[in-house]
Amino acid sequence: MLAMRAYELMVIIDGDAEEGVAESFRDKITEAVAAAGGEVKSTDMWGRRRFAYEINHKWEGTYFVMELLGPGGNALDEMERSLRLADDVVRHKLLRLPDNEAARRGLLGASA
Repeated sequence: MLAMRAYELMVIIDGDAEEGVAESFRDKITEAVAAAGGEVKSTDMWGRRRFAYEINHKWEGTYFVMELLGPGGNALDEMERSLRLADDVVRHKLLRLPDNEAARRGLLGASA
């Protein structure tokens, strides 16, 4: 079994998307992470924010950040692929957290 790794995922949904689209993506991501053998530890919905610069002819988006645990390797590749292909996703970024930062946030527990 692969060791669990901590990740942080930020997603920006198109500001012109209908109400509830961000929550829908949050739920889809949670299901995809669970299907890959991981779990979502927290979700922080930031709401609508103005961009620092124009992206795809848009000036606003709905942001959310998720902390999650997933198996190492390529387990989360399919989730990332679906985010890349989704029309309502303006940007996303999946970062693997260093073990000491994950432990500081309480994601890995005492085993880190």
